Amino acid sequence: MIQENIKNVEAKMHAACARSGRKPEDVCLIAVSKTKPIEMLQEAYDYGCRDFGENKVQELVDKYEKMPKDIRWHMIGHLQRNKVKYIVDKVYLIHSVDSLRLAEEISKEAVKKNVTVSILVEVNVAGEESKFGTTSEEAITLVEEIAKLPNIIIKGLMTIAPYVDVPEENRLYFAKLKQIYVDIIHKNIDNISMRELSMGMTGDYEVAITEGATYIRVGTGIFGERQYTTV
Repeated sequence: MIQENIKNVEAKMHAACARSGRKPEDVCLIAVSKTKPIEMLQEAYDYGCRDFGENKVQELVDKYEKMPKDIRWHMIGHLQRNKVKYIVDKVYLIHSVDSLRLAEEISKEAVKKNVTVSILVEVNVAGEESKFGTTSEEAITLVEEIAKLPNIIIKGLMTIAPYVDVPEENRLYFAKLKQIYVDIIHKNIDNISMRELSMGMTGDYEVAITEGATYIRVGTGIFGERQYTTV
């Protein structure tokens, strides 16, 4: 079932790329495996998935130890500063950097472990009180400040759009994130490799792709509903 779900998502990805004149290889599917057991991740891995997203540090670390080492782990949930030390040498990309203080902690731990950590700056484009992320107005200033830190490199931006019944309603938020991304590129800030836009989830990833997403984060569309009782 999981492999059929992935095929279905990939078909929709390709169709969205075709509609917007993009190449399918320019969009990466992250299988959001939070709360899911290893057996389900292994099925996705066996199909060919190598990018997995987790929301919680402990769950990411546990799965990192049990799964093949060629997996690219993405930290997509809110990251507390006191948990940074556990993942800086394990994650491929941290999507959810929303403050200078968090970035400073990532930089400090990266220096300790002698690694360079790739991050995305999370922007709360819709301004939802229930969501983390810097504001659209403060995003560029935050990027400029983080860019000064050692052992950290900004690869792009991330947003979590509102939950909507009509995916098209989120187009304006994806378009706004893309505009901030373009504005940052034009500033030619040192220590930034602005290539990635992480936006779009199970309900709206097709719209996100047509607005320029390079990473889409799909959980329910691959694994089914979350299982909060699973450790």
